[in-house]
Amino acid sequence: MSVVPGYQIGLKLWSVNTGESQREARRLYDAGLYDYLELYAVPGSADTLPGWKSLQIPSIIHAAHFKHGFNLAKVDCASANRRIYDEMRLFADELGARYIIFHGGTFGCISETARQLAALDDPRALIENKPAITRNEGQILECRGATVDEIKQVIQGAACGFCLDIPHALCAANYLGLEQLPMLQEMNSLRPAMYHLADMMSPHLLIDDHARLGQGRLDFAQFIPSVLAPGAMVTIETTRTRPEALEEFEREVELFRAFASGR
Repeated sequence: MSVVPGYQIGLKLWSVNTGESQREARRLYDAGLYDYLELYAVPGSADTLPGWKSLQIPSIIHAAHFKHGFNLAKVDCASANRRIYDEMRLFADELGARYIIFHGGTFGCISETARQLAALDDPRALIENKPAITRNEGQILECRGATVDEIKQVIQGAACGFCLDIPHALCAANYLGLEQLPMLQEMNSLRPAMYHLADMMSPHLLIDDHARLGQGRLDFAQFIPSVLAPGAMVTIETTRTRPEALEEFEREVELFRAFASGR
């Protein structure tokens, strides 16, 4: 039985979060605090696979994104994308992952995102929606996959599934001058296989900040009942003070339980 009735809760870690993070992840899984692990597979970290495999925790994989050289929206990144994907696939295969989550890339074009994702031909693929813009080393970058139409194009062109990131959708709505809840509900009509959830220090942000649940100003009571489907997989994707600070994750799960029950 899930720790939060009606939902499956995921813990997000990176493949390089080994040692104490892995021990804490196992302890909290054994305690029934969460249902699956979402692992961001950092390129070049395949040597960590035996440790993750030994945990025997149900997993999904989050593929690398532009900060690690993986950008599906650009033609000239195709060769590098394939090399990086081969390692992501190794993680997914070894851990028996149900899904591999991909970002649409930056700049470039969404048709290229769909073309490259289709060429990977992985039935586990999910496209994740993004804010319209992001920031990297002081530069503002355009993100592909911020609108409902772009996500539809990838789902149809690559025959893949969808991961709905709730703060990303809210940030995109702010940038595009759209009402938040209607955009979120339209994204939700695309039948996401799973969700990402975090708080936001301001509901008016254009770029998400991955604030911990309860630290920001989002009105979870407004959208959890109307967006999250019964039985949904929900990864709590927030920033911790340090990777192994999973006591913060424990508190977030308790808060999510309260939000979900309407308390």
